[in-house]
Amino acid sequence: MSNSHLFLKSGFPRAPLQNGVGRYVCQLQRITLKFCKNNGSSRGMRDFIENHLLDFAKENPGIVVYVKPRRHRTPVLVAEYLNGEREWMSCRNNTQEEISKWIDLLKTQNGNSSSLRLRKMWHTEVPSIQGPWTPFLLRSPEATGQTYPNAEASKPLDTPQTATEKLIELFRQQQLEAGEEAHDALNKKRAE
Repeated sequence: MSNSHLFLKSGFPRAPLQNGVGRYVCQLQRITLKFCKNNGSSRGMRDFIENHLLDFAKENPGIVVYVKPRRHRTPVLVAEYLNGEREWMSCRNNTQEEISKWIDLLKTQNGNSSSLRLRKMWHTEVPSIQGPWTPFLLRSPEATGQTYPNAEASKPLDTPQTATEKLIELFRQQQLEAGEEAHDALNKKRAE
């Protein structure tokens, strides 16, 4: 087993600021595009800046976009989130479409949660005061002393009559009454 988890921060998974309860708040605060003006590995980043950056900035007014040219360096995306986390991504030899996809991915994330060692797989802001649920919680006390198989416990429950069954029953009663009236009328004619 690896000991790499010893150096990670630990905590509980939780939605930042209960995001999505009232309205969605984009967690990406600012993104920095670092690139070289001459290097061939920055061609995709330069193409993205020339063709798609203005559209991205207009579509996402809540995200601050910085463009930082650097000499003889590989292109890098640096995303900073509202929770203070920073995510760094190398974009060496990526096309403008790939960079656009990476930026969309960074926009939909809520920070670098992969560098967090989880103590539990779930967390709630409002824990239950009623205690944990168990399968025996709403079970009747008489069922605890029974031995199975039990003929009485396997009987079907008396369920109330459905509306369809009630209509079928009324229809049959009407047919019987109509049949009896027709039979009585026949007997009267024969008697006369």
